[in-house]
Amino acid sequence: MKLIVASKRYSSWSLRPWLALRVAGVPFDEEVVLLRQPDTKAQILRRSPSGFLPALQDGDLTVWDSLAIIEHVAGRFPEAGLWPEDGKARAFARSIAAEMHAGFQPLRMACPMNVGVRFAARDRGPAVAAAVARITDIWREARARYGEGGPFLFGRFTAADAMYAPVALRVDGYSIAVDPVSRAWIDAVLALPAMQEWRAAGLKEPAVADYDDLADETPVERFRPA
Repeated sequence: MKLIVASKRYSSWSLRPWLALRVAGVPFDEEVVLLRQPDTKAQILRRSPSGFLPALQDGDLTVWDSLAIIEHVAGRFPEAGLWPEDGKARAFARSIAAEMHAGFQPLRMACPMNVGVRFAARDRGPAVAAAVARITDIWREARARYGEGGPFLFGRFTAADAMYAPVALRVDGYSIAVDPVSRAWIDAVLALPAMQEWRAAGLKEPAVADYDDLADETPVERFRPA
């Protein structure tokens, strides 16, 4: 299988299946298409019928969309345990993954993912605050109901953690204050070797000025390649 992703520096949707597969130990090749290049759109259209990344090539089959890729791989590699084994936990995990997939637009628009910059804390408005409040409610409920045995939403790392992993980068990168349970989950995700691998690769990619220098944000830290 080959997973085609957009720039690791900025692409939250690409991070989700990449992290799920990497942590689960599913073998795959990867290809990165850099954003904001003269041929970016053409390169993506050659690999994804939707015109968006990520996309997974599995033999003569192409699967696009982060959640669809995760579901396809979960079916191909059930031993990888991408979803919780318990039926109730699995239903809850799929529900919160779908909610992440479909919602939280205010947070996405106000705080685009960026592994290269940390911005100062500030008031980003009630819509962003409401999105963060709902997300942290989800994290706390998952941890309280299913989180025994490990630091992740369902104890061990699952596809649900992968779906919310870009939010960990957003909350950390935009200095958004959250409760201790949520912060502990964020720290566990950011400490994953696979997440550190993704960030290190993203930092080696070219920065895009209007992604790194947002009009309403104040950079307080710029990360550099190791």
